[in-house]
Parts: sequence; structure tokens; C-alpha cells
Amino acid sequence: MSISIKNVCKFYGEQAALQSVSLNIKKGEVVGFLGPNGAGKSTLMKIITCYLPANEGEVRVCGENVQEDSLSVRSKVGYLPEHNPMYLEMYIKEYLEFVAGVYNSQKERISEMIELTGLTAEQHKKIGELSKGYRQRVGLSAALIHNPEVLILDEPTTGLDPNQLAEIRSLIKEIGKDKTVLLSTHIMQEVDKMCSRVVIINKGKIVDDQSISSLQEKGVDLETHFRKLTQ
Repeated sequence: MSISIKNVCKFYGEQAALQSVSLNIKKGEVVGFLGPNGAGKSTLMKIITCYLPANEGEVRVCGENVQEDSLSVRSKVGYLPEHNPMYLEMYIKEYLEFVAGVYNSQKERISEMIELTGLTAEQHKKIGELSKGYRQRVGLSAALIHNPEVLILDEPTTGLDPNQLAEIRSLIKEIGKDKTVLLSTHIMQEVDKMCSRVVIINKGKIVDDQSISSLQEKGVDLETHFRKLTQ
């Protein structure tokens, strides 16, 4: 199991952000993680990526405990946070060289990622000069530079125009063939287009977990289904 989450709880003071959340994700799955604002999506993603500790429960990534084997887990995970922090004064290629150095990745990966994410024509620009869509591409390149087994994407299509959307959707689907991908989004069509499975969270609890094909076979509209579960 690439990601194993058992009875995870997270509290901010007296407020419960996550309540006994359990979830398993296998290699080769692209899982859409849906929920209203404040439902606990980003909190769970930060726990999986070792940015936050859980108060209770256990999380394992590729068999390793995120609290006991934090450095090893981080080497296996690529993470694109919702508000993607980058050094705006750095050039794209310079920034990716910096990230590759952190992971001891081969330099060949830099040009591969630039081509893969459609940054070839922009690679000599400073990050601060880029549109939000192109900054997302840089963030995705940085998340993939060390060839991680697991990819965690928090709102990966934010700020993309329709052409960029199609390209990034295709890229994520391709990546998901041999990696584990967990992505959050507010756009229901994104889940239909990219994901094999949907997990819905509301008020810190998982309220639904099923395959996209199962929903389609039942003739269930995902947006209507989501609204019923999160009212």
C-alpha cells in the first residue's frame, strides 16, 4: 500500500480538524480528494507529507511511518501545496537546479521536467515574471524532480487557462500510471477527467469513498452527490 492512514485525528486547540480518518491508496491510483473549505483536506495532505504531526493515529507512506521515518518519507513524496512557495527572484532553471540539489537528483532530470511540464520557452525567465498558471507548472516540476513514488497535489489546476488545463490533466493521468497520486480540487470536472477514485471529506470525517466508474454506472452526478454529502 502506497499510502496507509489509520484513525488519524488532528486538533487545533479544541477544534477537531480530522476525526478518526482512515484511508488506503494503492500504487497506480489517481484519487480525487473533495471537500468544502475547512473540511480537513489540506491538513491531511500536510500530515502525509510530514509538514504537520497527527495528534492520534498512524500514517505510512510506502510502508514507512511519517513520524518515525520522516526524512525517508519525504524522499519518496512530491508535494505541490495550494499556496506554492517559491523564490520569485530565481530563474526557472536556477530554481529547479536548487531543488534538484536538495534531493541529490541527477541534473538530467531538470531538462526532462522542463520539457514534461511545458516550460521550455519560459525556462530563462524569473519566477516572479510568470503567470499563476506557469508558476503551477514550475511547482509541479519541483514536486517531480526527484522521481517520487507518491505525488500529493493541493489544488494543482488553480490559475490554469483551458489549454493549460488539458495539458496538466493529461500529464497527471500519465504520471498516475506508475505513481500514487492524491489531488484535491474544488472543480468536479477535474475529478471526472483525471481520477480513478473519489474520496469526499466533510467536517474532518470521510463521508464517501468509491471509484469514478461505480458512480458513472449508477448514473450519479458527482456535483449533486457532493452537495448532498457536505450540506
